[in-house]
Amino acid sequence: MFPFPLERRPPSARAAYRLTVGATLVVWLLPLAAIVLTSFRSQDDLNRGNYWGWPSAAGILDNYATVLLDSRLPQFVLNSFLVTIPAVIGTIVFASMAGFALAKHEFRGSRVLLMTFIGGNLVPFQALMIPVRDLVIALGLYDSRWSLILFHIAFQTGFCTLFMRNFIRDIPDDALDAARVEGAGELTIFWRIVLPLLRPAIAGASVLVFTFVWNDYFWTLVLVQSDDIRPLTAGLQSLRGMWQTSWPLVAAGSLLAAIPPVAVFFVLQRQLIAGLTFGARAAR
Repeated sequence: MFPFPLERRPPSARAAYRLTVGATLVVWLLPLAAIVLTSFRSQDDLNRGNYWGWPSAAGILDNYATVLLDSRLPQFVLNSFLVTIPAVIGTIVFASMAGFALAKHEFRGSRVLLMTFIGGNLVPFQALMIPVRDLVIALGLYDSRWSLILFHIAFQTGFCTLFMRNFIRDIPDDALDAARVEGAGELTIFWRIVLPLLRPAIAGASVLVFTFVWNDYFWTLVLVQSDDIRPLTAGLQSLRGMWQTSWPLVAAGSLLAAIPPVAVFFVLQRQLIAGLTFGARAAR
């Protein structure tokens, strides 16, 4: 069976594997280590060329205090949550219902509809910039949270529908048929039978959508202008000075911005792995 278990490899191959993994991990973590060290430095320390040494300033947490207390970062964080959470909920609701219809109901055009969901995710989002912006302006939603929420729901539903459909296809039809014999309607079957079984898939899709929406930068520039509703990714620009960039403040803000998606991943990591592996098996 390929690949062979590592324990069955020769000692030289195991040593080379561990050395390669360790070197790759070090290279992968170097940029993160640089950002962490930069977030602890003062601007003068950075200007003197102290890039990798320990920060020489006494107050190494001053940058975090400045970002949290003397900037609009808390407002940007709140804006990101006000956009991300409704977008995740809306995406999961529509995708799970669409996935149930495509997985358990045969109707004319179902395959075309599924291919449309899949194909929509293959369109470069730069090509959608002008038509989406014009549509949002025509609807009177430009420069509002709803413009971002509705766009992310529409854009992420295609991928999540495929994800949910692959998961729902593995649910036995006998359980659904038994509920129909008892007189249950389709909404009751979806709510009482399908949805409880979708918990791993919902958790996995929620982590992915949360990360995608939280880290979005492009559409926050296209659909939003005012700082009052600007999400965190675009709001980090306010930490840059007029004549020079304060990289210690930007590094501190970037690390704080990365905490929510990392926390969501660690909280739901078991459900995420279960949902991804189950969906992969169902797709084969």
